[in-house]
Amino acid sequence: MIDAGYTLIAGVDEVGRGTLAGPVVAGAAILPMYPKGEWVDGINDSKRLTPKRRETALERMRAASVTMQIGAASPEEIDAAGIVEATRIAMVRAVDALPMRPQFLLLDAMLLPDIDLPQYAIVKGDSKCLSIAAASIVAKVMRDDMMRDADAAFPGYGFARHKGYATRQHLDSLERLGPCDIHRFTFAPVRRFADARA
Repeated sequence: MIDAGYTLIAGVDEVGRGTLAGPVVAGAAILPMYPKGEWVDGINDSKRLTPKRRETALERMRAASVTMQIGAASPEEIDAAGIVEATRIAMVRAVDALPMRPQFLLLDAMLLPDIDLPQYAIVKGDSKCLSIAAASIVAKVMRDDMMRDADAAFPGYGFARHKGYATRQHLDSLERLGPCDIHRFTFAPVRRFADARA
């Protein structure tokens, strides 16, 4: 990409696409042109890192002056637009929130037709591309923080533990309590429990 004249290249990735509750969150990250240093070794697909290693990686990226931001789409937006379009909305918001306009986007598996920038989608990009992996870490750490806050706001669901994914604990709490405001009512398990309580 540098050979093509691009010097501001943003990696973009999302987390929370498959959860039953909470927002879908996208991260965008612009790495230095020639990234080097100890912090680079800590960058990997966020799913392959422990929570502690993700948080350490994020701290080191901040110390290395990596430019990064997040964007989110709410459960209401997910229900209204569908998860694929809501994911694109979150990604566009993450890119738009960057303090500088990137010249090129590298994305994990999907393109953003609403952004007038050259872009390239890489299947499993979070495990193949450093800037996409960095974006996945930003998004994951920030979304986990949001779900811990949700746990305090909506006690009994265990959001701090499962982060909204369809674990046994989460499904049991849905059956016991019914859905709450941050659930995605168009997702089948949530809709089933909502209908059962109607």
